[in-house]
Amino acid sequence: MTNGPRAWPDDGIILYDGVCILCSAWVRFVASRDTARRFRFTPVESPYGSRLAAALGIDADDPDTNAVVIDGRALMRSDAALAVVSRLPGWGWVRVLRLVPRPARDLFYTLVARTRYRVLGRRDTCYLGDPAIAERIVVDTFR
Repeated sequence: MTNGPRAWPDDGIILYDGVCILCSAWVRFVASRDTARRFRFTPVESPYGSRLAAALGIDADDPDTNAVVIDGRALMRSDAALAVVSRLPGWGWVRVLRLVPRPARDLFYTLVARTRYRVLGRRDTCYLGDPAIAERIVVDTFR
């Protein structure tokens, strides 16, 4: 994992675990509230997602974090979640959670990430969702 943000040439991309039910719910949550359509999504299982994961030091076979690229910088764990949610209409107040020290935020994030399959399950294949979300999924090219 990185200690700080890393550069990535494609902006507004969220890397997620496509077989994870919780992660798919995260994508639906963001997509349904992202009225400006700022964010696009790539499952770690896709060719594009696996390249992004490799560039960020995330194990594509056992991802323990999501990531987002904002302004050319990749953020992970709680920093990624807070950065995304705080940019959604009506959710700017979430920025206040950055006052919680990152180690505490990331501890909570890691606990959820480690138990997500056991608690909520997983799919055999990546769930792309309805057509409105599917058209925002990036699987094999830079856009």
